[in-house]
Amino acid sequence: MWGIIPAAGRGSRMQPLAFSKELLPVGSRIDHNIERPCAVGEYLLERMILGGADKICFVISPGKSDILEYFGDSYGGARIVYVVQPIAAGLCDAVFRASCVVGAGDTVMVGLPDTVWFPNSALRKLSDDGLSFLLFPVERPEFFDAVVMDGSGRIREIQVKQAGAASRWIWGAFKMPGLTFETLHRLWLARGQSDEYFGTLVNAYIAAGGEATGVKAGDAYVDVGTLNGYHAAMTLLAERRRQGTGESGGPRMGWPAGRALPANVQVAS
Repeated sequence: MWGIIPAAGRGSRMQPLAFSKELLPVGSRIDHNIERPCAVGEYLLERMILGGADKICFVISPGKSDILEYFGDSYGGARIVYVVQPIAAGLCDAVFRASCVVGAGDTVMVGLPDTVWFPNSALRKLSDDGLSFLLFPVERPEFFDAVVMDGSGRIREIQVKQAGAASRWIWGAFKMPGLTFETLHRLWLARGQSDEYFGTLVNAYIAAGGEATGVKAGDAYVDVGTLNGYHAAMTLLAERRRQGTGESGGPRMGWPAGRALPANVQVAS
């Protein structure tokens, strides 16, 4: 199973930084029995691996070699490859850059590497058989992509950063078979690659007879791409630690049995 991580964005809301925003220290992990900062991108990697991904495709811009240097060729037992998005041209363009490695027989998960969300095993709730979105409740859905569904969980519309959104549930990640990935890629090309946001492409997919479902399995979601979001993420992690949920720290928390940790990460005894 592939996990696609679009990490080519400029991160202008958090500049100036001396490194890619996906490496922003958020929370901590254990490194040789010493607590060290944890890069925000590690949270998504952990969640994808918990969800079954054994191959990761980072989509990076030409100037983000620090991501390659940080993660290398594997993480937690999952192999990592990198593809390049030459210019920042939106989420759809970034996701479909991975078409060079994703096959029709694969399963694909996509998440955003500058987010922290819980529960960390929520991707397991998504179906392998069709396009499904992992949903989270938020207070200000107009800042995200709000997902409107019918009573059976079938998605009727995704409202992209829309004022007065009709739903307080937003998507934080999604999953689909490789054949659906190819169908969406062809649709995007047929629409002249005009869709910057994945939500508008999915709306066109639904209008053409496609189906997508929403799964309300998330309970907390923070976008770390702003200074306020960064502070909110630190608060969320501290609260989880106090609650003793087992999900408060970085990749040491809830790591699947039998999977190897990166060489520089050890489980606390």
